[in-house]
Amino acid sequence: MPFIPHTDNEVREMLDAIGVENIEALFDEIPDSLRIHDVPGVPESLSEMEISRLMHERAGRDGQPACYIGAGAYEHHVPAAVWEITTRGEFYSAYTPYQAEASQGTLQLIYEYQTMMAELTAMDVSNASLYDGATALAEACLMAVRAHRKSKSRRVLVPKSLHPLYRRVTEVIAGTQNLEFVDLPYDPTTGTADLEALRQWQGEDVTAVVVPQPNFFGCLEDGDALTDWAHENGAMVIGVVNPTSLAVLQPPGDWGQAGADIVVGEGQPLGIPLSSGGPYFGVLCCRQKFVRQMPGRLVGRTVDEEGREGFTLTLQPREQHIRRSKATSNICTNQGLMVTAATIYMAMQGAEGLARVAAASHDRTRKLVGLLEDIDGVESVFDGPFFHERVIRLDRAADEVLAGLSERGILGGLSLKEWYPELGEAILVCATETKTDEDLAAYRDALRDVMAENRAA
Repeated sequence: MPFIPHTDNEVREMLDAIGVENIEALFDEIPDSLRIHDVPGVPESLSEMEISRLMHERAGRDGQPACYIGAGAYEHHVPAAVWEITTRGEFYSAYTPYQAEASQGTLQLIYEYQTMMAELTAMDVSNASLYDGATALAEACLMAVRAHRKSKSRRVLVPKSLHPLYRRVTEVIAGTQNLEFVDLPYDPTTGTADLEALRQWQGEDVTAVVVPQPNFFGCLEDGDALTDWAHENGAMVIGVVNPTSLAVLQPPGDWGQAGADIVVGEGQPLGIPLSSGGPYFGVLCCRQKFVRQMPGRLVGRTVDEEGREGFTLTLQPREQHIRRSKATSNICTNQGLMVTAATIYMAMQGAEGLARVAAASHDRTRKLVGLLEDIDGVESVFDGPFFHERVIRLDRAADEVLAGLSERGILGGLSLKEWYPELGEAILVCATETKTDEDLAAYRDALRDVMAENRAA
């Protein structure tokens, strides 16, 4: 709400109606020792005009840099209609229904979202939704342990090509519940999981295998081979996907002979802007036989006694709905709003529109990498197919080069030295459909200048 609607007289009337002298009296049960009476550094109150001017000035300090970072959050074009519809009162204030019959419009939207995600992933069921992509993976690992009762090891094989922050979040959440996460090395030539490394686990008790597609490097894993190996060895398969890529890539439900068992991902590419880290939302889909172990909400479609179509919450394993000891997960209300935006975005784009976005993003990245490789001291690290991210290596300090690009208004990528020091001065770069040929040429020219300056230094 952009303004406070109550006048002083209205506030006084409300206080009189409940029989208290002032607003402070509403908090009289909080001990004085726990209350903060002064907040250092917070200025005096400002008028609406003054605060609006202040916030615009501070927002302007960020500038409008050209972003080539990617790494899990992507700059796609979001049609204006998406958020104009999402922020209508009908959606904006009713996006997380607790009474199954109360919000038919919202429930129908969630049902449509589930249908779209199930079609994109080629899975049977989709929930709506989880906190973000990283926590969705943690939930999927816990779900696999619950669903795969024949496995006693609680062991999950995780390629090192998985997003390192996904791995860290998953270990923090699920590692404390006695799950064991085992690294699968990547091939230094292709940047994908080393299939030969699976031999040591042949015949061993493995609960699940994680398959990122595309992986953190932007490379395309052999989903068929990894899926078939896992199933032949009695393990479940958890796919980690970028939903935009599924418009052009083989969906995880079709990997190998039987397809993935659980699929997760980050929903941000579907109509959610780069909003300083969130809120975003997590995607989770699965096979029908695992639906009882699925975290999050599930909306179903039915008919009433008169044959009229209706929608209802048919699966509610959140702690708000059932006893905490029996809950499988919890999500926040903002994720429901993000699902609303994503559903509207997918409905507007349609299958053809999503495919155009994905194809254009791949094309932009391919052209960008081609331009950068023409610069002395720049090379691609991995061979093989990729989606819309690529790792390049520099012959000088990547952090210094990125700092130089930032001074020129370009967020040139993500240094991988913290997570993958063996790659040297490597940078992960990304481009989407938002970049023009002129944008790509400007990046190339800026990088050439920065490299030349660093060489001279």
